[in-house]
Amino acid sequence: MKVSVCCAAPRDLTADAILVGVSEGDALLQGIASRVDALCGGLLQEIISKGEFAGKLNEVAVVYLPASGARRVVAVGLGKGEKLDAEKLRQAAASAAKIAAKGKAKTLAMYLPDQTGGGVAAEDAAAALAEGVLLGIYSYDVLKSKREQKQLSEIIVVTTEPSAMESAQRGANRGVIMAAAANMARDLVNAPANHMTPTHMAAKAEQIAAESGLQYEVLERADMERLAMGAFLGVARGSTEPPKLIVLRYEGNPGGETFAFVGKGLTFDSGGISIKPAENMHLMKSDMAGGAAVLGAMQAIGQLKPKVNILGIIPATENMPSGNALKPGDVITAMTGKTIEIISTDAEGRLILADAVAYAVKLGASKIVDIATLTGACGIALGSVYSAMITNCDKLAADLQTAAAATGERYWPMPNHDEYREMIKSPVADIKNSGGRMGGVMTGGLFIGEFVGETPWAHLDIAPTAFAESDKHYQPKGATGVAARTLAALALLWGTVN
Repeated sequence: MKVSVCCAAPRDLTADAILVGVSEGDALLQGIASRVDALCGGLLQEIISKGEFAGKLNEVAVVYLPASGARRVVAVGLGKGEKLDAEKLRQAAASAAKIAAKGKAKTLAMYLPDQTGGGVAAEDAAAALAEGVLLGIYSYDVLKSKREQKQLSEIIVVTTEPSAMESAQRGANRGVIMAAAANMARDLVNAPANHMTPTHMAAKAEQIAAESGLQYEVLERADMERLAMGAFLGVARGSTEPPKLIVLRYEGNPGGETFAFVGKGLTFDSGGISIKPAENMHLMKSDMAGGAAVLGAMQAIGQLKPKVNILGIIPATENMPSGNALKPGDVITAMTGKTIEIISTDAEGRLILADAVAYAVKLGASKIVDIATLTGACGIALGSVYSAMITNCDKLAADLQTAAAATGERYWPMPNHDEYREMIKSPVADIKNSGGRMGGVMTGGLFIGEFVGETPWAHLDIAPTAFAESDKHYQPKGATGVAARTLAALALLWGTVN
């Protein structure tokens, strides 16, 4: 996809479609919308006056142009003007781009919204527009024998102010990088488990490292045995696929602190001996969405180059039933020496993350964020609207919420109380890997927290948000790529304070 920025009046644009935002409640078109309407001979104003188009968020209207450099105008609702933000622009751009692509548009010119009354800064608006389009037109068809031909091949971010060109270019570049990160994570999660084994995941990480200027390392089974990673290896021993502990390193602040993103990389989760029901088990290829988010974030970080040091760590394995698999009632020993009673082999993500976050501490991480499709309980609690967050550090939680606000993703803080830790005490070991159905989001997250020591840490449970059941604005059905953009935004945030 070619993405460019230009400064041009509507009459001077050459594109298959011109996208312009319209605020809800404006009886008369103003600013750039009024100028674009002049190309339409007033038709856009006419359908507004007749009540056929109201400018509600993501509402789309198409007006065809009889004689112009563009074939049509795609007007998209931005909602109430005073409530406009980057997320609404992101959604609106995706909604309009889908309609333009269905109309076989190959080039789409998108006007930045007017800046009167504040609004969204040019850089952030350009980023949101580019991001929204690229996220919205995403599809996964790489394994089809007849792949769909992509209609939209070029997007142009347009401003009428020459002074905004530099900011718009920076924003468009950032939007492209962020969208590419999420779309790459989507590709990994959408891939069937036989096309995305731990070995495949490690190979993808190596490719990302080479292309984005990152350091790459992978720990094999023998390395994990040497480090006494009994929790990770306990899960991995049920599968014939070799486990991989993937480590990517970005150094943008030599001599400064190092922060770690740790993503669950269960490339297929059968539940092990505590086997899952057959219905929808095929979707458990998505149990590596946390690891995919970390890979996407690290790709973006390598390209955005913030002044910060980031480790990306992904424990990758399968969870399978076999004669060598973990059994309920077994006791294993994690890297830290802490012993774990296995209550359910389907509570495996927290086991591989226990050793992975402990390894992050060993590598010197001074803050850790782990990301995982950890619990079905998270969906019961929050539906598919929010991911859950548990943390031992209020400042880290605040930073995450700031980053999430920039990306439009949502993370709901869950309680962190000692009563939940009591629920995972074991009579035969130091800790058990399941506290039962009650409070599962908290007990699952806090289990991981037992292995970070005093290090500031946050856990993101993305189980209900990693896979979408239907299309919605910039989110197509299937993998969402959730957390990839938020983690990259968090690295950018940390880079501004170093």
